Amino acid sequence: MKQRAASFWGKLVSASLLAVLCMGLADPGLHASTTPSSSTPSRSTPSGSTAAAASSSTSGTAAATGPYAPLDRPGPALTVPVKQLQSSLTCTANVPNARQNPVLLVAGTTMTPDVNFSWNYERAFTQQSIPWCAVTLPNHEMSDIQTAGEYIVYAIRHISALSGRKVDILGYSQGGMAPRWALRFWPDTRKDVDDFVAIDPSNHGTLDADAACTVGCAPAVWQQQTDSHFLQALNSGAETFAGISYTVIYSRADEVVFPNLDAAGSSSLHTGQGAIRNIAVQSICPADVSDHLAMGSIDPVAYALAMDAFTHAGPADPSRISPTVCTSLYMPGVDPSTFLPEYLNYLSTAGTVMATYPHTQSEPPLGAYVYAQPVR
Repeated sequence: MKQRAASFWGKLVSASLLAVLCMGLADPGLHASTTPSSSTPSRSTPSGSTAAAASSSTSGTAAATGPYAPLDRPGPALTVPVKQLQSSLTCTANVPNARQNPVLLVAGTTMTPDVNFSWNYERAFTQQSIPWCAVTLPNHEMSDIQTAGEYIVYAIRHISALSGRKVDILGYSQGGMAPRWALRFWPDTRKDVDDFVAIDPSNHGTLDADAACTVGCAPAVWQQQTDSHFLQALNSGAETFAGISYTVIYSRADEVVFPNLDAAGSSSLHTGQGAIRNIAVQSICPADVSDHLAMGSIDPVAYALAMDAFTHAGPADPSRISPTVCTSLYMPGVDPSTFLPEYLNYLSTAGTVMATYPHTQSEPPLGAYVYAQPVR
């Protein structure tokens, strides 16, 4: 039943997005695991982990990162005015001195937290008294992701200080990739993050953006092309960092972040010293046909995996997910009586923003801090 409903609404969303793609405007498991390096024990570093050791070096040398900044070089001062950073963050009343890690919600391209999460994850977390914050990134996440990264840096620092705890991150689509920019270029944020759950993230771009940008596209779409300068910098040296557990949840039916057919696809992570699991929802529910937008809003398998990650040491473990989740129609928090207008608003926002946001003819230049040597 769940798969039939997800398929119907997913196809409705897909039809809209594919129509936008045809106009040249679109946005763009199986388990591969690594063992965290030795560090102070935390929920992210379970003893007896069965994950395999990472094969790539996380040395901060120029040789390891090519032309880009060493992995441990301190990040630059934030350029976004403090008042704008402060106003971008909304938190529940139980975040200060929280009794458990608060969750930072980061929405997807074309979205705001309200459109993306208010009717699903925010509601589910509130019902369970899970402390959470949501960061509103500029311009429906269609402008330069480097600037969005500064908002995420501020959010991580502020939430950790306010709660007195590490922060768990739940991001969707671009929101599952953009926090990695903060972690890559502001190393001080790494100590403040425990679990990072990413749903259908564009970690290695999408072929959809490659096609869309042939006639110009929004800055954030340029940056989500598979060969963008932004993604080359983001993935330089190491994709993950010690002390953080990374759970990447993807759908093989994702038509927006594409290809995502297996753990070699766009979303999955492989390098660095973080603890990693890349999990296809179809490895738990083979008949799951959830597409990109369904994954970021209603998919109960994605939710179950996220909660498993947040409530156990290390990344999510599919063996702990009950097969009964495959019979669920929606994730917790979704109200069947209001689902239709909420989902249609979600769909409408994605289509409208994608179709109307101004185009540029090239990718935004990388900031000077991104490079190992000053750019002349």
